[in-house]
Amino acid sequence: MSTATKPNHIGRKISRIRELKDMKQEALAQALGTNQQAVSIMENSETIEEEKLIEVAKALGVSVEAIKNFSEEGVFNYFNSFSDNSINQGPIGNQNICNFNPLDKLIEAYEENKKLYERLVQAEKDKNEYLEKILKDK
Repeated sequence: MSTATKPNHIGRKISRIRELKDMKQEALAQALGTNQQAVSIMENSETIEEEKLIEVAKALGVSVEAIKNFSEEGVFNYFNSFSDNSINQGPIGNQNICNFNPLDKLIEAYEENKKLYERLVQAEKDKNEYLEKILKDK
């Protein structure tokens, strides 16, 4: 008997999809209304009832077919199909378009931090004045 993993082990496929989505067993369990141990048992099961599979697919945000047809090779092929030049292909290619000026966001964050700092400094001054008043009254 071969020690290789069986290609149709649905539990392992669910586990890998969950991991690729950076989701912990606890989060999946919460979405399914169960506990982490039940998810662990499910991920170690070779088969899963269709109704449960539908619930899991919904919780993972994928189709039942995506779970059934999942393969590590398919994932690598998908990501390897992107070229490094896709960002520079113009309006037709897949692009990561920045809809804001990052410098504006940096300045905005600076201004917010400055206001917070000024409020903290003022709070410390108020606290010092209050403590000095208490010491004078003694």
